Amino acid sequence: MKLLFIKKFLKCMGFLLLFITSVLFLYLAGAYIFSHITVNKEDNQPEEMPIYISTNGMHTDLIFPIKTEEINWSKEIKYSQTSSKDSIQNYISIGWGDRGFFLDVPDWDHVKVSVAFKAAFGLSTTAIHTTYLKSIEDEKDYKKIMISKDQYKRLIKYIQQYFKRDEKGNLINIITSNTYGENDSFYEAKGTYQLFFTCNTWVNSALKNAGLKACLWTPFQQGIFNQYK
Repeated sequence: MKLLFIKKFLKCMGFLLLFITSVLFLYLAGAYIFSHITVNKEDNQPEEMPIYISTNGMHTDLIFPIKTEEINWSKEIKYSQTSSKDSIQNYISIGWGDRGFFLDVPDWDHVKVSVAFKAAFGLSTTAIHTTYLKSIEDEKDYKKIMISKDQYKRLIKYIQQYFKRDEKGNLINIITSNTYGENDSFYEAKGTYQLFFTCNTWVNSALKNAGLKACLWTPFQQGIFNQYK
C-alpha cells in the first residue's frame, strides 16, 4: 500500500515537472519569437527631439529631457521628494514595475522568493520609479532615439495614465528610505505586474503606443534594445 502511494506520488510529481517545464519552454519561446517581430517598422515622423531607453540588464527605463514645450516633469515629480533635493538636473528617468521588487529587493542577488512569486502572478501592487540625471552618461547602458513632438505627446499621455493621484490630483509619493540614490523617488502606480506584463513590457507598450519601433511583445529588455541596434 505504501509502495503504491509512493509510485502515484512520483508519477504526479513527474507530470507536474513536465507541465512546469512545458509552460516555461512555451513562455521563453513566445518571448523570443514575438520580440523579433517588429511593429511600427516604417516611422515617417520627423526627428525633432531625443529620448533614451536605458537598462540595468533586467529592467528598462525611459529617459527624457526634464523640460520641453510639451511638459515640465519637475512640476509634478518634485525635486523636494528626492533625498538630495538637487534641482540642477537635465534629464529624468522613468520606469514602472512591481512595488515589491522596487522597494524590497536591493539588487538581483537578493531576490526574495515571496516577492518574485507575487510579482509573477499579479499578486502585488505597482510603483513608478523616477530618477533625475545631470547627464545621460550617468546611465551605463542606453540608446538614443529621435522622435517627433507628436510621438512625445503620446509617450507623456501613456506614462501619466499610470500614475495614481490623490483627491487633489497630485501624484502619490511613496515615502521610503529604500531609494537607489540621492536623486530618485517612488510613486503609487496603476496597473498589474505579472509574467505577461513586466516592466519591460510596459516600456515596449509605451513605444508601441507612440508609434515608435517596438516588439510585438516582450517581457525582457533584450527585445526592446534589439529593435534599436
